[in-house]
Amino acid sequence: MEQATDFLAESEALNTAFGGVSGDQWNTVTQFKGWTLNDVLVHLHFWNQMADLSLTDVAAFQARLAETFAGIGKNGFRATENRMITLRGEELRAAWQTLYRDIGARWVDLDPKHRVKWAGPDMSVRSSITARQMETWAHGQEVFDVLGVQRVEQDWVKNIVVLGVNTFGWAYKVNGLDVPLVMPRLELTAPSGAVWEFGEPSENKISGSAVEFAQVSAQTRNVGDTDLLIEGPEATKWMSIAQCFAGGPEQPPVRGLRHRVS
Repeated sequence: MEQATDFLAESEALNTAFGGVSGDQWNTVTQFKGWTLNDVLVHLHFWNQMADLSLTDVAAFQARLAETFAGIGKNGFRATENRMITLRGEELRAAWQTLYRDIGARWVDLDPKHRVKWAGPDMSVRSSITARQMETWAHGQEVFDVLGVQRVEQDWVKNIVVLGVNTFGWAYKVNGLDVPLVMPRLELTAPSGAVWEFGEPSENKISGSAVEFAQVSAQTRNVGDTDLLIEGPEATKWMSIAQCFAGGPEQPPVRGLRHRVS
């Protein structure tokens, strides 16, 4: 399952970015909702654990999910995750690294269509590991940004682009809007220079960097902070509400908020 290899590579790229972080630097506040570097790793490690538990022990997964939801309802999202994962700093990084490498090694041989439980509807393990890559890539962005590091993108970002395409209708539904009958045309340039095309020719069209499309879909950048060429009202609307992740409706960052620190 190629997506497991891509998840592993994405995680290794982020791990490299953490290489110079030590001591109190783990409490550095990012540009994402006041999360610290510790918060980012807590979040990634916890949900990596949950994804793997959904595969290996369904009863334990469901019990931990119920505990998590109860905690979120009582104490909020960040407090609950930070209670479930108590490691911090280098110890947390080491635990996260051990697990993602283990997942990458084991999941690569799974049947991509095998079904697993999740917080919402059941999903395939291919969808599950793709979601883990997307979360690693998306939350990795605030890490690269605050550390002032330019991420070297690779064509495995296509998995996140495809998530953005597949959640076209979801972005409208989660915002209580009618879904257009036809998705805007996409003509995106990959990090390698390849051109990825989605949808039929249309007056509504989005063209430019595949990475920037993924950033808008994952809400790590405001579309106004990208060089994407947006043509037509439906394309404009989609890029203002794009959301390739589950949960309630989220607003993209305001223009200028998310950027790499120089």
